[in-house]
Amino acid sequence: MAIVKPAGFESALQIAGLSRQTFYDTFADSNTKADTDLFMDTQFSSEILEAEFRQPGNFFFIALDDGEPIGYMKIKQHPESHPDCIKVLPSIELCRLYVVKTVIATGIGKLLMDYALNWAKEGGLKSTWLGVWENNERAIKFYLKNGFEKVGSHGFMLGNDLQTDWLMVRNL
Repeated sequence: MAIVKPAGFESALQIAGLSRQTFYDTFADSNTKADTDLFMDTQFSSEILEAEFRQPGNFFFIALDDGEPIGYMKIKQHPESHPDCIKVLPSIELCRLYVVKTVIATGIGKLLMDYALNWAKEGGLKSTWLGVWENNERAIKFYLKNGFEKVGSHGFMLGNDLQTDWLMVRNL
């Protein structure tokens, strides 16, 4: 049975591996190898992930099935850091929510999402927001199904390619 639990610094290398694997599986077919590699090297190295673990306001969670990592998420809670289109505050940003390819559509993403929303509610937060690539139809459908709505967009650099992310929010 799958569980979600907070991931401490000791999980940084495990999360780094999950980050690279799930990002590649999700986006490599839709982007150039050069842009994908550049992004992964600058965002998902073990050094970068370890630094993210140390930053106040960053929280990581890992989904495990019989002790095996099958997904993770990163939540960012910085009260002063949110786009202007996020009106219901205080909020958290759901920066990353990824599951390994073999468990997509098995409920693990929903398990992580429910954990994030409950964690935010218990922390007294009023909304959760995220950015999702406008061409990631599967993720957009997932977020819509989970009560998020599009409230804006912004640019997102994937390697050297400027892409557009939808900004979506769910009030709690």
